[in-house]
Amino acid sequence: MGIFARIKKAWYDSIIWETIDEDFYDELEESLIMADLGASVAADAVKELRKVVYEKSIQRGDDVKQALRDILEKKLEVGDTSLDLSTTPSVVLIIGVNGVGKTTSIGKLASRYKKQGKRVLLCAADTFRAAAADQLEIWADRAGVEIVRSREGADPGAVLFDSLQAAKARNVDVVFCDTAGRLHNKANLMQELSKLRKIIDRETPDAAKETLLVLDATTGQNGLQQAKVFRETAGLTGIILTKLDGTAKGGICVAIAQELGVPVKFVGLGEGIDDLQPFDAKEYVNALI
Repeated sequence: MGIFARIKKAWYDSIIWETIDEDFYDELEESLIMADLGASVAADAVKELRKVVYEKSIQRGDDVKQALRDILEKKLEVGDTSLDLSTTPSVVLIIGVNGVGKTTSIGKLASRYKKQGKRVLLCAADTFRAAAADQLEIWADRAGVEIVRSREGADPGAVLFDSLQAAKARNVDVVFCDTAGRLHNKANLMQELSKLRKIIDRETPDAAKETLLVLDATTGQNGLQQAKVFRETAGLTGIILTKLDGTAKGGICVAIAQELGVPVKFVGLGEGIDDLQPFDAKEYVNALI
C-alpha cells in the first residue's frame, strides 16, 4: 500500500500515535521522492512533519495529511504566481526546450488574455525550428490575436525588435515572445536568449517584463536542471508546467520553488485552448496528496 493510501486508511481507522512510526516516515519520504520533490526537499518536508506531529500531539491520519498539506503549501510560497502586465506594452518572454509545449502554451495564454479584453501580439522569434512560425500563426488565428513573423532562418533579434515596435505603435497590451527550443547545454543558443532579453530591456525599458520557462511535468528532476541553467541566463520570473494531467511527477513544483525560488504561474491540464490554468498551490497540493 502506498503512503498516501496508507494515510487515507488511517483517516478512516482513526489511528493512534503509536502507528505513526519510523516506517511511516520512511515510506512517506520515499513517496515524496518518487513524486519528484527531490531527496533534499522530501527529507526536509518529513523533518518538518515530524516536528508538527510531535508538538501538536497529532494522532489521526486526516490531521497528518493536513499538516503535510500545510507544509508543502508553505514551500510553494516563493513569489507572485500572477503575471505582471501592468504596463502597455508588457512583454513576456517564453523559453524552454523543444517538445515541452512551449508554442502551445503561448497560444493558450494569448487566448486567455484576449478574452480578458487585452490586445495581444505574438512574436515568432523561434526562427530556427522548421514551421515554428507557422505553428504559432495557427494559434494566433485560433486566439484571434496579431502576430509578427519572418522567414525561417531570420535573425530572432530582428523579429523581436519589429514586434516591440509594432506593439508600441499599435497600443498593444501584452507581447508574448516565442523563442527557439534551446538545448540548455548549448552555450551559443543560451547567448542568443540573453541577446533577446537585452533587446527587450533596450527597446521597452519601462515595460513590465516576465520570463517564463515551460517545463514538462514528466521530465522530473531533469526539469530542475533545465530551470537552473535558464535562470542563470534569462532571470526567470516563473514556470509554466505542462502535461500535469494524469502524472504522478508533479512534485517538481515544490523542488523548483525550494531550490530556485521561482514560482509556478500556470499549469497545463489538457490539450484544449482553455486547459492552461493559473497555478493554485492549495489545489495542487490536494491533488498531489
